[in-house]
Parts: sequence; structure tokens; C-alpha cells
Amino acid sequence: MDRSRLFGLFLFSLALAGARALTPAHYLSLSDVARLQNVLNQHFTDLESAYYSVVGLTKLGATVHDHEGVCQFLKSQLDPTDVDSVFFAAETSQAISGCEIPVSNETRDILLAAVSEDSTMTQIHRAVSALRSLGLPLASQEVVGALTGRISKEDNVMAITLALQTAARLSKQAELGGILEEIEDLTARLDDLGGIYLQFEEGLEATALFVTAAYSLSDHVDMEPPLKEDQVIQLVNSIFSKKSWDSLAEAFSVASAAAALSNNRFHVPVIVSAAGPATVSHSQPTLQLLVTDVMSQPLALANVLVESASAVASKSIILSQAPFTLNDGVFELNFMSSKPTSGYYQFSVAVTGDTRLVANHVELKVKVSTEVSVTSMDLSVVDKDQSIGTKTNRVDYPSKGKSSFIADSHQNFAMSFQLVDSNTGVELTPHQTFVKLHNQKTGQEVVFVAEPDSKSVYKFELDTAERKSEFNSISGTYSLHLIVGDATLENPILWNVADVVLKFVDEEAPVAIQPKTLYMPKPEIQHLFREPEKKPSTVVSNTFTALILSPLLLLLILWLKLGANMSNFSFTPSTVLFHVGHAAMLGLMYVYWTHLNMFQTLKYLAIIGGLTFLAGNRMLAQKAVKRIAAEQSSRLAKYRSLRIEKK
Repeated sequence: MDRSRLFGLFLFSLALAGARALTPAHYLSLSDVARLQNVLNQHFTDLESAYYSVVGLTKLGATVHDHEGVCQFLKSQLDPTDVDSVFFAAETSQAISGCEIPVSNETRDILLAAVSEDSTMTQIHRAVSALRSLGLPLASQEVVGALTGRISKEDNVMAITLALQTAARLSKQAELGGILEEIEDLTARLDDLGGIYLQFEEGLEATALFVTAAYSLSDHVDMEPPLKEDQVIQLVNSIFSKKSWDSLAEAFSVASAAAALSNNRFHVPVIVSAAGPATVSHSQPTLQLLVTDVMSQPLALANVLVESASAVASKSIILSQAPFTLNDGVFELNFMSSKPTSGYYQFSVAVTGDTRLVANHVELKVKVSTEVSVTSMDLSVVDKDQSIGTKTNRVDYPSKGKSSFIADSHQNFAMSFQLVDSNTGVELTPHQTFVKLHNQKTGQEVVFVAEPDSKSVYKFELDTAERKSEFNSISGTYSLHLIVGDATLENPILWNVADVVLKFVDEEAPVAIQPKTLYMPKPEIQHLFREPEKKPSTVVSNTFTALILSPLLLLLILWLKLGANMSNFSFTPSTVLFHVGHAAMLGLMYVYWTHLNMFQTLKYLAIIGGLTFLAGNRMLAQKAVKRIAAEQSSRLAKYRSLRIEKK
């Protein structure tokens, strides 16, 4: 094989590894779905909240109770002359059974009049959706023209997303290609955050609604959306990373995206997770996996295969091309039948069975745990000049040595042992193996690390003469403990092996702690503060103040000269309260400068600012209602005049 082919295979393997590396890091667990349902399952007070609640619950597959009561609420709140009201009522009625919304000719004319390039994208979308839900006829190609013209005027993410949702409600015979291309344009506007998340700067709601609209339109025209697999995964991470939602509309958008990603014709992200801890042992030999969609619903048609399972430490492959078996919604594999040693293993898992599956190659780390036993525990006291023969005593785990061991400065205390797998008898080298000596009188503890040799035999030798500083030269009886720990051990060990009497020849008496004069008076600190700088003269101060106030005087003069326009000022309570609150905040700034401190000012500002905010919001809402009503009346009059001219 030539070098070019080798280089090509190398690049292909790198690309494949990169593709497998990106998997969904966030999704809706069963508890997340339940929490989302609780947010949506609220007592609704208007048609908009009823729409978000009922339709959102339907998208999650939850049951909507009291269909008759919901239907009566829709009819009682319906305003047949308002496009938004008809939209919310019509869409909600489709999510429940046996609810028919009455439609008059006037309502139909209002909806048809709203389908115009002069309307906002929101009004076009809601009018078209209401007409479709009510079963009323609609000229789809005219809607496409209105959408295309409106996109050129409202070139923002939310408007184009609504255009995609609207196009999904139109006839397939309409020319939807131009609208479909907007999916690719919106995808280019997404912000990539660290290669893990993909979202619009407008936030979660805009991102989730885009995903819903993109798959809804793609399913409608039976054409795969221009989204790469890694982009789909990044969108999944972005949408489901947030586990609490700020509003009912945001919760509805997440539920809609979850439904779209779980059931469409092209991309279904796969979530592979262990059913419990990813751990197997001789007592629990079966590895169990859950294979679900983003709403934690099992993918019954999926097939799960272990492409390879290799030891993390040695990189040796011990299992390949082994299928999981499906048992009551859980995929199972008896990994211990391959006789793995304890440690961590890297699994490459492939999920097949459906061409729509995305992120279906997953890397999992599985732990093989075992039980450890201590064997060949030998304790001895070795004479340094070897004038006395060494006597070795063996202690069986987990009992304690019957006699104490005595070691002075002329002797060394030694111990040796082995750690083996209780199930297979194979030698083990856990990550943590310590020898602890605990003074039974003073409570002092000294810990040493036990190291294995080339034959996996642990040896520890204590030279009392060299190690006396670590014991502070305190002689006495010490309890000898063996500590063994590892993440793969089911039975970590803390074993009191024996008692050891240590004698240090130059033991020093403890030094008495000298009392400290903590409560004696301290010498006085003399500090000279900096003298304040001289203030400027009164003339300078007054001149500066006059210059600061001169723009206000100029403003008043210009108002008097040009003439202030007060025709649009309405003396409603909210308008008056807003302007009074604004003036009060300006006055508060002056009082803060003259009398108050920052904390007092913030307290008053919170009260005044809150009232001013509520009043301003109410004032702007009233003006918006008047403006929209005027626009609708104008369009309706225009529509009726056109009908009269045609007749």
C-alpha cells in the first residue's frame, strides 16, 4: 500500500474518531420530563396560557384532563374579531377531542385579511394556522408571496422561524423552495460555543422553535434539512442543558423541540446511558444500557452492538462485535463471560436498526470491580547486626496477631504481603496501599506507603533509628493497620494487623508550652491622617454649576420656540404615574447627592423604579393595542373595498 493511501486512511480514522467524540451531553431525563409537565400543567387564565399548556402537554405525550371544561373555557374567552384569540382557540381545540370552535363569515374575512405582506409575520402565521385548524380554504401560493415579501422586511430569527412554521401548514403544491432555503440561512447564524453548543443569540426559545420549525417543514416537503449530525447534537445540548424555564412560552418551546427531535423523518438523536452505574462484577456480571430518544423514551427498534471493548491501561481488546440482548426495554450484555480483570474498559457501542439515528456511535467507560484478599502476611523483627536470628510470624486476614512485636534502635520492623483477587486469585496492585502506625496512648498517627516489587509482593521495613523524627521520638505501643483502597474494589480494607512496641533511645520529654501574653495592652498606634485639600472658591463652584445646568435651560428655550407637542399625551392613570415616577427618580438622585447614602437610595429607588416600570409597561401596552386595532380596521376596510370592487 502506498503512502498516499496510508495517509488517506489516517485522515479518515481521525475524522471518524472526531465524529464519534461528539455525543449528546444533555437531554430530558424522566424527572426532567415530569418537571416540564408540571410547568406546563398550570391553571390557565387566558387563551394564550391555555394554548401553551394544552398543546405543550400534548407534545410531551401527557394526558390533558377535562376536555369538555377546556373547550368551554376556549369558547368563553374567544374574541372572533381578534386574530390572536382565534389562533390560540383554534390550535388548542385541535389538541383535545370533541371541541369545535364556531366560525362566522366575519371571522373568516378577518383571518384572510391578515394574510398580507402588510401584516407582521406573527399575524400571518397565526392567521394561516387558525384557518388550517378551522378547516377553512386558503390560497397557499398567495401565502408564500406574503411570507417572501415579509421576510425581506423582518429579517430576524423569530420572524423567519414563524415563516418556516407557516410554510409547513401550506399545500405541497405551493412553491416552498424559497422558504425552505431559509433553514440553511438560519443555520449559518447559529453561534458555536466551544464545539458543544449551538444556539442563537436571541436565546433558548428562539433556538428551540427553529428546530421545531425546521423539522416540521422538512417533514412536510419530504426533504432532509441542511443540518449536519454534529450540528444536530450541538442543538440538542443547547436546548436541553437548561433544567428550569423562565416562562410558560419557553417551556412550550422546549417541549415542541423535544417532540420534533423524537419523531421526524430524518434525524433522531440517540441517548445511550447505563441503567445505574456502569459497573460489572462477579456478583453482577451484566452490563445494562438504556437506549432512548431525547425524551428518555426507549427506541424499541434499535439494535445495540459492542464494536470493541479494550482495557484503558493496556489498550488490549478483549471483546469485539458482541450484540446486546433486549430484555424488558433494557439492553444487556454479560461482560464477565469474557473474564476481564478488574479495572476500567473503554466500550465502543454502535446503535443501528434505523437510518434516522444520530449520535449512534458512543464511547462508554465501564468499570470491572472485584474483591481483594490479603495473603502471606509475614511480620518480623530484624536485628541490624544479625546477631540474633530473624523470626517471622504469619498473620491470617482478617484476624489480629496474638503477640506484640518489639523493635528498638538496633532493630528493624519488617512486613510483607500480597493482594490477590478473591474470585480469580490473580495478584492485584491497588492504587492506594498504606501502612499506618497509631500510638495507642497519644493518638499520634504515622502513615507510610507500601510499594510492590516486580513479583507483586508488598514489602515494608521500618528503621526505628532513621525514622524517629517522624514519630517525634515517642516510644510506646503502636497499632499496625493495613489500608487498601481502589475505585475498582468492592471491599476496601482497614485491617488492624498487630501491635508493635517501638523504643527510641533519645526520647525527649515534651516541652512545656509557654503562655503567650495575648491579653496584655498593646502600644498605642499613632497615625496622622492626610490633611484635606483646599476647596475651590465659590465663584468657580457656581460657574461650574451654571455650566452643568445650561443644557436644561437650552432645552426649555428650544421647547418654547418650537412648541411642545402634547396631542398624544393621554391622562390615564398609568401614563401619569409613569411620568411622575420618572420625575421622582430624578429628584431622588438630587436627594442622594445632598442627604442619603447609597443603601438608602437603592431602597427608595427599588420602590419608585418598580412602580414606574409597571406603569410604563401598562402605558406602552395600551398604546400597542390601539395601534394594532387601528391597523386591523384599516386592513379590513381595505379588504372589503377590494371585494366590492371585484363584484
